[in-house]
Amino acid sequence: MEERLQKIIARAGVASRRSAEELILAGRVRVNGRVVTELGLKADRQKDRIEVDGKRLVSEAPVYVALHKPRNVVSTLRDPEGRPTVADYVRGTGARLYPVGRLDFATSGILLMTNDGDFANGLLHPRGGVPKTYVLKVQGVMSEDDLTPWREGIRLEDGVTLPAEARLLRHEGDKTWLEVTLREGRNQQIRRMGEATGWPVMRLARTTFAGVTSEGLRPGEWRALTVDELLHIREAFGVPKRIRGAVMGASSGPVDHRRAAGLARSGAKASPRGAAEAAGPSARSRGPASPRARAHAGADAASAPGFAPGAPRARSRAGADAAGAPGFGPAAPRARSRATVGSPEAPGAGPAAPRPRSRATVGSPAAPGAGPARSARNARSETTPRAAETRAPRARGRGRR
Repeated sequence: MEERLQKIIARAGVASRRSAEELILAGRVRVNGRVVTELGLKADRQKDRIEVDGKRLVSEAPVYVALHKPRNVVSTLRDPEGRPTVADYVRGTGARLYPVGRLDFATSGILLMTNDGDFANGLLHPRGGVPKTYVLKVQGVMSEDDLTPWREGIRLEDGVTLPAEARLLRHEGDKTWLEVTLREGRNQQIRRMGEATGWPVMRLARTTFAGVTSEGLRPGEWRALTVDELLHIREAFGVPKRIRGAVMGASSGPVDHRRAAGLARSGAKASPRGAAEAAGPSARSRGPASPRARAHAGADAASAPGFAPGAPRARSRAGADAAGAPGFGPAAPRARSRATVGSPEAPGAGPAAPRPRSRATVGSPAAPGAGPARSARNARSETTPRAAETRAPRARGRGRR
């Protein structure tokens, strides 16, 4: 399938479409070995050899991301005024993503981002009628009758709006919360509709776009769209045309929103578990933790499954010798033997290893004047210099032996 050259370059993640045009005009693009300097040329990315600065283009796998855009963030890839952009929040995806539509600087909520131009165009085309649901707070106390213009259409400077779905949510003093669903995408449409009807919008957030919600995402977090969501979007709007090969299962990296990042850092100082709580559900759903992380998170607990009471060294090593820490195999012989030396009655203790049993015969109950197991161990350390040198002291904390 032939497409415009600048579109192919943009889809490969090299540059935006406008920057790709500048690359072509500068003579930095070659097609099948021939330098191209004119715009409008079409090529087939599957059959033609396309190079930029001598490097052959390889199309990126399609990526589809749902971002909870925070307030006071620009819905562009770069901002000449130096304000934060949505591109700053999705760098961990490994692809050059651009937003599907825009949200105002002061508006928060769900924003889809992708590197699939056909997907973006299919959702933004006027004939698509993609539903977008907003929750907003307006100045004044509205009634059901006041929603009639919203439901029938409001005349703006660029024409009459399409009928919207609107319903009252609640009143807060002299303020009113509404939920409005639009099927068109004019610039700042909700705010302009509020001004035209005498209900200035004070707060605005988009909760749903094309059936994808921001539920479970804090401001600044993102996640990959699921297969079910992509299938639903394709059934309703005809895109994406190909789901196979899309990057799935990616979850949000660290929250880049300043306030949320501060909470995550403060939680990390308190405890590893606190850091996981502050990171949010999407960060916790990244997959099973590493053995070391699991050990630090819960293997220190004396009640962890499979731990033998009376084995302080095994517990203090935070899971390295733990017999029953999740994800670990059977305990090492050394850990079992230390838990049971001289303590055959210890709950949960298995049979003693041959070497500890042979040492336990010193001061055994058969010997005259044998005392408790602990006394026998102390006597052994005093009478056997080698044992006194090698016996580890009682652990008083993680990392101390």
